[in-house]
Amino acid sequence: MGEKYLALSELNIEGQFLGFAGKKTQKYKHLQLGISGGNIKVKIPKNLRCSLGLSLVPGEQIHIDAISKLNPRNNKLKLEAYQIQAVGFCLLKQQLPQPKPKIMVCQKSGCLKRGGKGLLSDLEKTLGDHGLSDKVTIEHTNCQKRCSSAPNCVLMLGKKQYKKVHPETIASLLENHLS
Repeated sequence: MGEKYLALSELNIEGQFLGFAGKKTQKYKHLQLGISGGNIKVKIPKNLRCSLGLSLVPGEQIHIDAISKLNPRNNKLKLEAYQIQAVGFCLLKQQLPQPKPKIMVCQKSGCLKRGGKGLLSDLEKTLGDHGLSDKVTIEHTNCQKRCSSAPNCVLMLGKKQYKKVHPETIASLLENHLS
């Protein structure tokens, strides 16, 4: 039978820690490393996983000693670290994109009867007048469970939520957020 992978060579790699990769949040098996040629995935051995999760910060410069291994069945190459050291810190070149602002407008019958259609058309007109139509997503939703204050719309700016706001107020909030 034998081992599935054949050890090829030892490597010393230095790059920018981009984050962990794994399906379960507490059981990261790989890390993403940014190097001049692109991004690579490096397997983390079990004995290093706990300490790395607490000490590495995205953007940090790290040095990895690893072994390259080849799977002879499918000719896939993998890198497995045996030592990882932080060597410094630099800013991430790739900033995470800000989520696009979103306006969620209830389209259930109760809200529509109490002015939901008018609210939606006023909102679209106001956003168009301010040149904000392409900078925001308008989402038609089901019941927002606030029928007593219909018509309902929620403005989402990052992690902030604004409820029951007038279209002109939404436009000014968006302009302030996007500037």
